[in-house]
Amino acid sequence: MDLYARPNQDPSRPCMVTAALSGVVANRAQCPAIPYTPEEYAKEAKRAYEAGAAAVHLHARSPDGAPSFEIADYQAIRDAIVAECPVIINFSTGALDVSVEKRLAYLTAVKPAVAALNMGSMNYAKYNQKKKSFVFDFVFPNPLSEIRALLEGMNAAGIKPECECFDAGHVGSLYPLIDMGMLAAPFQVSLIMGVIGGVPGTVAQLLRQVEGLPSNSDWEVIALSLDQWRLLAAGAAMGGNVRVGLEDNFYLSPGQMAASNGELVAKAVRMVRDQGREIATVEQCRERLGLVHP
Repeated sequence: MDLYARPNQDPSRPCMVTAALSGVVANRAQCPAIPYTPEEYAKEAKRAYEAGAAAVHLHARSPDGAPSFEIADYQAIRDAIVAECPVIINFSTGALDVSVEKRLAYLTAVKPAVAALNMGSMNYAKYNQKKKSFVFDFVFPNPLSEIRALLEGMNAAGIKPECECFDAGHVGSLYPLIDMGMLAAPFQVSLIMGVIGGVPGTVAQLLRQVEGLPSNSDWEVIALSLDQWRLLAAGAAMGGNVRVGLEDNFYLSPGQMAASNGELVAKAVRMVRDQGREIATVEQCRERLGLVHP
């Protein structure tokens, strides 16, 4: 297989839409729709699914809204979602000061269909242009030793890795893992645009990231804040998949906050269909990614 052949950019291929239901930092003071309890996660997942999402990505929280890496919280959220709708479930593994062992514990116990795999270390920051200062600024460590350990655990548990690439070097890190046999085609890759410390959120940079992907990559674009809609449109036009949701962006348009993840998904679906593309069903996505678990 020629790994450096041009990746799939077929705009006739149905577009997989993912909803990132809740990040790890934002709270209801910033956006009232952010889910905290398993029941709220399930309602948000159902809204997203009914609007056209085939998958939901989530960071667990305890019922009071605090970030959680506990098996019990991931299990409760997963069970509540499965009871409401057949959407594909994707767990985050991104964390600061949380051991690989703890992250593998909830993956192997609960066994989501997909788990995110951050593909490299980086500066990670948010900048406020009006205040001329950083809202936050930290180093996000993801050494290859930890990436390999997480990947070994995912493979053993039958969990599909979603390779999250924030920069060009992260895309480059896919190749040795493929050569080692640790990543199997089709490669599920997310291109995250616009994080300070990562690749800038421009269409030109998105094109460069896509051109660097291995062949047989089933890729999606993720972007932050209102830049999401411009980059989503570009990614959809290039044959990619798209992710929206309250983890990445609260707003449907300037000043218009979404009342749910479902509203964000509905806008994304309209944009994709306006380009003449179909929306991929859960069954289509499960088959083309070769998923094992719900």
